[in-house]
Amino acid sequence: MQKRQNGISLVGLILVLALLGMALVLGMKIVPTYSEYRAIQNAIVTAKASGGSVAEIRRAFDAGATASYISSISGRDLTIEKVNGETEISFVYEKKIPLAGPVSLLLEYEGSTAKGGAAKPTE
Repeated sequence: MQKRQNGISLVGLILVLALLGMALVLGMKIVPTYSEYRAIQNAIVTAKASGGSVAEIRRAFDAGATASYISSISGRDLTIEKVNGETEISFVYEKKIPLAGPVSLLLEYEGSTAKGGAAKPTE
């Protein structure tokens, strides 16, 4: 009476490890861009709190961007407008992450200080 063995084969193990490795590498490339996005969100909130003119808000954002190592956008990329008497700041940008050869991943980020979220860009 022979017992049938259960478990994963060597080929199956290699395939599972390869998939986990690819997922790990992809995560290691995406997490820094999301971290930068959160830093941009915090910087626009801080710039809005500083108040003042559009130029002062842009300068405040640039100062916060330098301190937070933000390189994807600058103060001139912000959309600053008055909505119902309140200053609202929004941004939209894309981050392209090369993966392998001609394959890349495009992430589109947008954010705003408005209560309803990011305003849609007008082109």
